[in-house]
This record gives sequence, structure tokens and C-alpha cells, in this order.
Amino acid sequence: MSGSDAPRVAVLDYGSGNVHSAVKALAHAGAAVALTRDPSEVLDADGLFVPGVGAFDAVIAQLRAIQGHELIGRRLAGGRPVLGVCVGLQVMFEEGIERGVTTEGLGEWPGTVRELAAPVLPHMGWNTVNVPAGSALFNGIEDERFYFVHSNAATEWTLEGRTPALAPKVTWSEYGEPFVAAVENGPLTATQFHPEKSGEAGIQLLRNWIASLTPTTKENR
Repeated sequence: MSGSDAPRVAVLDYGSGNVHSAVKALAHAGAAVALTRDPSEVLDADGLFVPGVGAFDAVIAQLRAIQGHELIGRRLAGGRPVLGVCVGLQVMFEEGIERGVTTEGLGEWPGTVRELAAPVLPHMGWNTVNVPAGSALFNGIEDERFYFVHSNAATEWTLEGRTPALAPKVTWSEYGEPFVAAVENGPLTATQFHPEKSGEAGIQLLRNWIASLTPTTKENR
């Protein structure tokens, strides 16, 4: 898939540090990528990629400074796909606690992000994940390892669907204790690990997500 046929992905440019590697990985996976904070581009793209590096409170402040929280909310309200990565996953929860500071998150999911109970932090390196049956995001890469760099995580998941078919698919990993490694929840998808740093497995995960954008592309062009 290339050129005008490629799904359009906007990488939200709000000051996060890993955007250029994300742009390259998304392009390699088959997307037409734009690094942007322009509201029209963000809202019109077939998919929105929300990167995240650093502290929870800093990322929330940077998102709010460019009205990124409103753009994410508007996309999700319209069923428009969003993929968050690392702290881009964490901020989707109700709150984060870091260095004793509690910060309100975007509240798309209930729960708190906190420091992992592990002997050594950060959790840095490759780790396995426990993928639920029927995952579209991990299709074909269920047994692969992915690259993590984080000290905080969501360690509980309480949101359920009205029916089993609508229940979010939650992938888990473990470092000191079990934590949420990825979520597939309708238009909102997120990973705690960095697919753009996870080699071919990460590229295939991005391909899987990009493939899910194709129907939207055809309907809206």
C-alpha cells in the first residue's frame, strides 16, 4: 500500500521526544505520515498516533497546552482511531501518581498509573506479553518480545464491555508485578512498550493497526 492508497496517520506533535523514530516506523509499516499539531490534520487523519516520553504530569501539561486532550476526545467520540504509546497509554487512565504527585489523566479508562513494585527501575529492555485470544493488534506476533522503557504502569484493569464481544482486549506483561502492556478498546488502542523500537515485531504491530484504518479511509475520501 503506497501513495494515495496509504492510510493517513497524524503523529501528534506536542513536544514528546520519540516522534521521529515513530514517524519512520509508521512510514515503514505503510502509512502516509504527518508530524503535526494542526487541528484539521489531526481530526481528518485516518489514524492518530499519540507518542509519550517522560513524566505523566509533563505529558498531560504538554497535551493540554496544544488542546491535544480535546482533539483526542473528539476523535474518540466520533469513533476515529487513536494509538497511544508508552506515556501515551498511561495518560488515557483517570490519574497518574509519580514522585508523590497525583495528576489527572484524560479519563478514557478508569484506574491509576503508579510506580511498579520492582527491585530495579526503570523496566528497560525486551519482554514477553500475554496476548488475549482474538487480538487484531497482535495478529501473527503473539509470541514475540517487545521493547519497554518505563517505571510506571497500570497494574489493574476494571473496565468491561456490556457483552463479551465488546469487552476491551487487554494484553499483560510482568516486571516485578503484572501490568497492562496493551489495550484494544474500540477506536482507542495503546501500548506500554515502544513498537517503533521493537524491531520487525513492532513494525508488524503497526502494520496491523494501520490495516484497521483502511475501511475508514475508503469511506471518507
